[in-house]
Amino acid sequence: MAIDLWITDRHLVVQGDPLTGWRGLSVEQRLREPGSGVVTLTAYPHVMAQLQPGNRLAVVRDREIWMAGPLEVPQDYSWDLESNADPGTVTVNFSDDMALIAGYLTYPEPAKSWATQTTTVDMVRKLTASGEVIMRTLVNENCGPGAIVSRRIPQLVLDTVAGVGTTRTLSTRAEPLLDACRTVAVPDNLGFRTRQVGMQIRFGVYQPRDLTSVARFSAGMGNLRKVNFTLSAPLGTSELVMGGNDPAQQVGSGEPPNARAYTEVTSGAHAQWYRVEKLVQSNGKTNADGELTQDGLLALGNDNPQASLTTETVDTEDLKAGRDYQLGDKVAVVLPTGLTVNDVVRAIQLTAEDADTGEKVTATIGNSDSTTSASLVGTVRQLAYRLGQIESRGR
Repeated sequence: MAIDLWITDRHLVVQGDPLTGWRGLSVEQRLREPGSGVVTLTAYPHVMAQLQPGNRLAVVRDREIWMAGPLEVPQDYSWDLESNADPGTVTVNFSDDMALIAGYLTYPEPAKSWATQTTTVDMVRKLTASGEVIMRTLVNENCGPGAIVSRRIPQLVLDTVAGVGTTRTLSTRAEPLLDACRTVAVPDNLGFRTRQVGMQIRFGVYQPRDLTSVARFSAGMGNLRKVNFTLSAPLGTSELVMGGNDPAQQVGSGEPPNARAYTEVTSGAHAQWYRVEKLVQSNGKTNADGELTQDGLLALGNDNPQASLTTETVDTEDLKAGRDYQLGDKVAVVLPTGLTVNDVVRAIQLTAEDADTGEKVTATIGNSDSTTSASLVGTVRQLAYRLGQIESRGR
């Protein structure tokens, strides 16, 4: 495998020859989040000249761009007289182009500048469409080619329509743009990403695949390296969603804010654990279009039983990241106990010591923080029981 590193400006114009003498490359792609990377370079003058604010770094693997995005720490320079390491080293931290989108908020009126937003009404941007259309619309009108000139990200365009996602309603106002995207992506298990194609940065939405029958990891196959799991009580089993009370209703009408709206969304986990109530504030929303229910379901995603299973895998000739599976795809992991767990690829990491040493690609399957899958909760319980039985027999 060959890896090349290129520096471009914000308009994707290459700034010089490929970077040479690099070492300690680590690049991680993440599901529904900006990716990140770090690399150490010899601080030659021609290298330092390229590492300027506003420039980007592109990691090219086998002539295809693995990840590309802005330099977040262009120069972390170090020199030590005792090591006699002239001209010193420079460590570069970078992200993928999703980080550019992450820097934006959702304007209530995206066709206007912030200073000219309507002042007489507490405006909300409300969209009803498929999850994909909502995300494409938000990106396009806030930082894409449909945004006002001062907010456009250079070279950013919308990728080919995938036709995925069910009809949803989103109300958003001055919210981080990626948070709004995740709100409609998670219920339909949609992924979204940026990728550089030629002289374009393309934002697109996609539907992850169920590859559990063909993408399998186990110690016996030589592609499973680590397994970790935890289990803890739910943070909430009943999400008490309170909406309504929209202050915009009283502007110019002499009427009080509209009535409160209440919806309870339960997970059923209290039958196994105990009832835990959480209040979810959704002011200005009603449940006529299911927004309160959607907010409750999203809250349960964080509050359900905290069963988490994290594995680390490695590429083999038979199963490779990017070629055979991608972020968001569901794959199968055969645990050392014999139990098989189906879960989602959350991150993919590419590392290489230097340009002459072989690379390593690993995938993180499962969520190290929490999961909403009831079946995984049961799986972890089984795993804990089996490990307990093994420990008992070993005594």
